[in-house]
Amino acid sequence: MNIFDKMANGWEISKLSFRVLKANKSLIIFPILSGISLMVILGTFFFGIVSAYGWDFGNIDLGSSNPLYKYGLIFICYLINYSVVVFFNMALMHCAKLYFQGEEVTVAKGLAFSSSRIGAILSWSVFAATVGLILKIIQDNVGWIGKIITGLIGIVWSVATFFTVPILAYENGTPWEALKKSSQMMKEKWGESLGATFSFGLMQFVAFILLLIPAFLIGYMNVFAGIAVGIIGVVLIAATFSALNSIFVSAVYNKVRNDIDVHLNDSMFDTLFEAK
Repeated sequence: MNIFDKMANGWEISKLSFRVLKANKSLIIFPILSGISLMVILGTFFFGIVSAYGWDFGNIDLGSSNPLYKYGLIFICYLINYSVVVFFNMALMHCAKLYFQGEEVTVAKGLAFSSSRIGAILSWSVFAATVGLILKIIQDNVGWIGKIITGLIGIVWSVATFFTVPILAYENGTPWEALKKSSQMMKEKWGESLGATFSFGLMQFVAFILLLIPAFLIGYMNVFAGIAVGIIGVVLIAATFSALNSIFVSAVYNKVRNDIDVHLNDSMFDTLFEAK
């Protein structure tokens, strides 16, 4: 399959994900809940730090004089971020699986499923936060070479962890085993075809550009109204494409496991999994 076939296939899968989201509009609530939860939890965390310093912002030390304190805070932030994001992504992916199998889809079912897998979520979050912290330490202490190294490792990490959320959801094993399974699945079943990811990225970019037009026109008449339109638009676009990406991951993973009964075009996925 050449690059143009991959792009065309990615576009088709992108449209499939749009159809799933259109049929289950409530799925967009998961990325929104994820964002709100992150803001509340991290806000509470930093509120506690500020309170501990008696609201004296000038004396707040976030680790400039103590590396252990600094990296401890960074690890906690990473841990919170991974835990919240994976929790809601898993809930969304489970709802997508229910839809693919022709079952009733509700937000409550997704949240209940993620809650039942909280142990796996936390284990992965600790593992991922540790990896993130190691990369951060390298980046901070090895100069520009460290930034290049961590940048490359970050790309590899993003590709290798593509299927980790559904693997954590439906398979038992350690975080390291989930990473290995995800990497193997990416290599054997999806290869280097990133057509859908490119399609989502392109569509998201176009959506942001189109948002600027009404936001600018409204802002010309009323600055605050323009800002409000811009913020709401950005949130909705980001939530939409986050949901689409999770739907795509769920579709591909469950197709590999033959857990899909309805709503999918078999020939399209057979082409996607063609040997490279």
